[in-house]
Amino acid sequence: MRQSTHGLSCAWGSRMNNWSRVAQANQQEIDPLLLWPALGLLFFGLVMVYSSSIAMAEGSRFTGHQSTYFLFRHGIYVALGLAIGAAAFQVPLRLWQQVSMALFVVGFVMLIVVLIPHLGRSVNGAQRWIGFGPINLQPSEFMKLFAVLYAADYTTRKLSDMASFRRGFVPMAGVMVLVGALLLREPDFGAFVVIVSIAIGILFLGGINARLFSVLLLVMAVAFVILIWSSPYRRERIFGFMDPWQDAYGKGYQLSHALIAFGRGEWFGVGLGASVEKLFYLPEAHTDFLLAVIAEELGFFGVLAVVGMFALLVERAFAVGRQAILLDRVYCGLVAQGIGIWLGVQSFINIGVNVGLLPTKGLTLPLMSFGGSGIVANCITLAILFRIDWENRQLMKGQSV
Repeated sequence: MRQSTHGLSCAWGSRMNNWSRVAQANQQEIDPLLLWPALGLLFFGLVMVYSSSIAMAEGSRFTGHQSTYFLFRHGIYVALGLAIGAAAFQVPLRLWQQVSMALFVVGFVMLIVVLIPHLGRSVNGAQRWIGFGPINLQPSEFMKLFAVLYAADYTTRKLSDMASFRRGFVPMAGVMVLVGALLLREPDFGAFVVIVSIAIGILFLGGINARLFSVLLLVMAVAFVILIWSSPYRRERIFGFMDPWQDAYGKGYQLSHALIAFGRGEWFGVGLGASVEKLFYLPEAHTDFLLAVIAEELGFFGVLAVVGMFALLVERAFAVGRQAILLDRVYCGLVAQGIGIWLGVQSFINIGVNVGLLPTKGLTLPLMSFGGSGIVANCITLAILFRIDWENRQLMKGQSV
């Protein structure tokens, strides 16, 4: 009896020590490994947007030949995103769950509105923006966030039906088909890939049947090939990606100059501000191909720093999600991991396009590339992730949220 009591007390003491270590680790209100990569990417992006856009801003009548034109606008978007993000952080996750369906419907309506003539604005042949005076709103950027919130809520409500094709998969698939049809009409194939990845990823994490998931991946691969082959524009992108030097002044122009930028950068780069490719050679240097300018000016180690910060941010998002699920907060856990999927997939596609691993797509680098809607949506998304982490820590302390 004495031995049994001694063993029980040792076990209890060990458990209390473990709990004490966990509590000490959660004394901070925000995980620094989550906060600093996010701020690092945001403000490093501000510097690189300025560096990559100076020549274009000075040489354009549209910008009034002001070298700080894009820096000023990007700075406003960053400040606005941080302010709205600070407000979003105050909203409990239970309220986000309650309005997730309504937000998704709002996003769906905006995707319809952007296709209406005279309401949606067209740039470079793509109709993706709704104009509000000098401000352009891109609904697909906010739809990524709404897709995370909606897919997490759907999966939480349907946990017991995840093994069923009819009850678990078909409703979500139908919704994604409608959203995808609107995105492809813009066209915005990149946003379509990201949103589908978010939905499928959250369904998988929610426990969808493994055999059904395998069939789904096969169907998606076939559909992907059909979408590319049915569009001459997308076919040209694919052929240009496979051998950009075959038509370096045509369909391979962007990729060939991005690769030249990477080659010039070597290990340590040519120096901040000293890029040649941004001098009207590399199109979209401050948006889709920002990483190529980073590679040229800061070299391999500059690119490695960016990739490392994204990797850490995605890993912490999944860690926050796992902790929420262990605390029996399934919706919060799926939202956090859905955010990780979004940031991971979009950054992977953008980096892959810049280095020639993937066909050229109009996807920006999250938190870094120039773009108002994208930056604001990213800041709100990170605020929600910080809120999940904060609520986890409050529960670990025994406090209500």
